[in-house]
Amino acid sequence: MSAGRSDEGPLARVAATFDRVAEVYDTVGVPWFRPIAERLVERVAPARGEHVVDVGSGRGAVTWPLVAAVGPQGRVTAVDISSRMTALLREEGARRGVEHLDVLTGDVADLGLAGLDADALTASLVLFFSPDPARTLRGWLGCLRPGGRVGLSTFGEEDEAFRRLDALFEPHLPPAMLDARTTGKRGPFASPAATDALVAQCGGVDVHTVEETVEVAFAGVEQWHAWSRSHGMVALWAAVPEAEHPAVLGSSAEILGAVRGPDGLSRLRQVVRYTTARVPAEG
Repeated sequence: MSAGRSDEGPLARVAATFDRVAEVYDTVGVPWFRPIAERLVERVAPARGEHVVDVGSGRGAVTWPLVAAVGPQGRVTAVDISSRMTALLREEGARRGVEHLDVLTGDVADLGLAGLDADALTASLVLFFSPDPARTLRGWLGCLRPGGRVGLSTFGEEDEAFRRLDALFEPHLPPAMLDARTTGKRGPFASPAATDALVAQCGGVDVHTVEETVEVAFAGVEQWHAWSRSHGMVALWAAVPEAEHPAVLGSSAEILGAVRGPDGLSRLRQVVRYTTARVPAEG
């Protein structure tokens, strides 16, 4: 992911977190990031031949649908502050023989991408990691040509079981911790209206947010545990003293057991917000 300057303390820790999970990111057999990414790409509607910037590309949940949509006539520039994520993305691009993909490590501002004149920019589950979302978003919009489009996904409301699982970690989290499961509940990410206002404040026009519920299912607490340690949530586990991990895991098993269905799967539901806008056209 990429949110702000990578040499700042909090974001350096975010980069380190994603370096740590890069090998297993989105690979534990629990569909989560890819369905969200695919819906974001649908909302942005990249066309053949366009140039699209994917901020916070990770292992490519959004990047690969973009690569397919713009085709060899287009270009995708993938950016992430995790060097391990970008290394794996480059390796996958080489394996697939994709030539219209550029993969960059760092922050959009530091990489000098302002004035890139891209047709569109995507950022899936990224912006809430920034300590200054408005500054970050302005930098992203600076990559776009006049009339260019931006698409963001952020978290909305969770169901009761999801909230109870989050609550197990919250007593251990430092106040300034940048994590989607905590920062997404306040400020410009507290409601669709607040997110729309942020985008408009940063220069976006025709701002529109839709909310959709995403469901994730687990065969048991072991699968949930593996999933929770395969993405940014691993930072929550790191904040909990090691001696208390068994108690957190036990409480997690109780929460998941309470929502287990007849098919043996425990389902959690999370609202995801998809915000689209464009920068003003010339004239």
